[in-house]
Amino acid sequence: MAVSKKQGGVHSEPQQLSLSERLQALRNLPSFFHLIWECSPVLSAMNAGLRSLRALLPLGMLYLGKLIIDEVVFLTSASEPDFERVGILVLIELGLAASTDLIGRGIAVADSLLGDLVSHDISLRLMDHATKLDIAHFEDAEFYDKLERARRQASNRILLMSQSLNQIQDLMTVVTLSLALIAFNPWLLMLLAVALIPAFLGETHFTGQSYSLMYGWTEERRELDYLRYAGASDETAKEVKIFGLADFLKDRYRKLAWDYYSANRSLTLRRAAWGGGLSLLGSIGYYTAFAVIIFQTVHGQLSLGDLTFLSGSFLRMRTLMESVLNRFSSIAESALHLRDLFDFFSLQPDIRSKSGALPFPKPVREGFVFENVSFHYPNSDQSVLRNVSFRLGPQEKLALVGENGAGKTTLVKLLTRLHDPSKGRILLDGRDLRDYDLKELRHAVGVIFQDFVRYHLTASENIAVGRIEAMDDHERIAESARRSLADRVIERLPEGYEQRIGRWFRKGTNLSGGEWQKIALARAYMRDAELLILDEPTAALDARAEHQIFNRFVELTEGKCAVLISHRFSTVRMADRILVLHEGTLLEDGPHEELLKQGGQYAELFSLQASGYL
Repeated sequence: MAVSKKQGGVHSEPQQLSLSERLQALRNLPSFFHLIWECSPVLSAMNAGLRSLRALLPLGMLYLGKLIIDEVVFLTSASEPDFERVGILVLIELGLAASTDLIGRGIAVADSLLGDLVSHDISLRLMDHATKLDIAHFEDAEFYDKLERARRQASNRILLMSQSLNQIQDLMTVVTLSLALIAFNPWLLMLLAVALIPAFLGETHFTGQSYSLMYGWTEERRELDYLRYAGASDETAKEVKIFGLADFLKDRYRKLAWDYYSANRSLTLRRAAWGGGLSLLGSIGYYTAFAVIIFQTVHGQLSLGDLTFLSGSFLRMRTLMESVLNRFSSIAESALHLRDLFDFFSLQPDIRSKSGALPFPKPVREGFVFENVSFHYPNSDQSVLRNVSFRLGPQEKLALVGENGAGKTTLVKLLTRLHDPSKGRILLDGRDLRDYDLKELRHAVGVIFQDFVRYHLTASENIAVGRIEAMDDHERIAESARRSLADRVIERLPEGYEQRIGRWFRKGTNLSGGEWQKIALARAYMRDAELLILDEPTAALDARAEHQIFNRFVELTEGKCAVLISHRFSTVRMADRILVLHEGTLLEDGPHEELLKQGGQYAELFSLQASGYL
């Protein structure tokens, strides 16, 4: 398959999978069926039982039809016809027909309920597993391709479940009808197989091609989703209008969508052409067998009922075999996608708690120590931090200063074990940070990043995410809001703390950037952490609000470790010590007044900012 050029590069090389690889993908089905069973053993057992019954009904219906026709033929030649036997046979067939309909409805109900449960369960498993993975995974484009393919399986696996269960049901029917055909004439079954196998092989080939196309265009389909979002989103609407980006986004979407459509159209047309020609062989096989049955009936080798039974069985067999073989290709394709789902679940975090991990110390006695810490992101040789060493005391307030890209936020990520150092180590009370229980460490740290999340939840829930287990502690939520000045924002909302924030849902109301920031700060106060980290926490606040918040911040962190990242030196000078970072290295370390006397980079940056107020 040719690789098409696209805006900004070339899409991923499609996977060319052999027939054996596609068959091996079916090994994922037992795990999938186990997942289905875990969702609801009762519905799964009911579904299996109903399908087993329905699989046997076609043979019974066809055989009853044979008996009825033979009985009718006999009655036409009888001098005194007795309709009792034929009447009983018709009533039995009526009962089977009614049972077929009722069982079919029961299967549909079980499929629908079970399908919803499976879809929800896979979505929950995806959410749960994603939260266990390292932050490094989410900074890797290849991981997002895996995540995208896995996410699509949450809804698509309902179809796979129905297809797989229908396949088992139809195979059971095929086996029963095959036994009947073999009893009359084994050559009929051989003729049917020879006619259908070419169509099956052709369909299997194009199934692999279809998966290769979908796999190779994963990134482009993610970009299409992104362009749809960027072109019609509350977060982008202002800039799209002001900058006149609508045509640019539409043109880029149109080009990428057309490239994907062209590749898919070519495959679809070839698949239809080959499929039509090969399926013709199945029709030829069926009518050849039908001619043989007619010939044997005319020469008295078969009764008229036998003719009806065999022609009906052969027709049903042909339809079922085509369905089974074509569905097999579809199931094989879905199993390939299912492999993407289980591949995602197989990803494991590198950052985890050791066996016998230490509990987080409460209170912190000796503090944190960075010893020659260096760090570079995965798949990159460029160091973000180089040989950084410093100490954060148990009751110390430390400020990080430096230009964008100096490594301030990365240092915070290391402190919270979102990443581990590439070289060097971080100590907490004299022990390596990796020796402590990861969950307890995260629980003892409160962090508000500059790019904090704006949850489209109620005001109360937005604050409670700081310590979600205290969501029902309304006094704690209100006190956290008071400390961050968010209480004044919430008082003006129509429904107060129960007001949904954001415009995504009905009756939601939006907030300004500064108001959102006060809500986010309340999460830090909600946390009541041993270590509090604020990354540009007041960037969207006015000077008065900033001053009030940091006076309270000093009170809040009394007796605790605190790290503050800010570009505002009026805020930074409140810290006990200031670290100045430059291109990943530690340039200066000391209190505000001492750094000013040194006349280094901190003094230069402070003077530049101060001159802006003159």
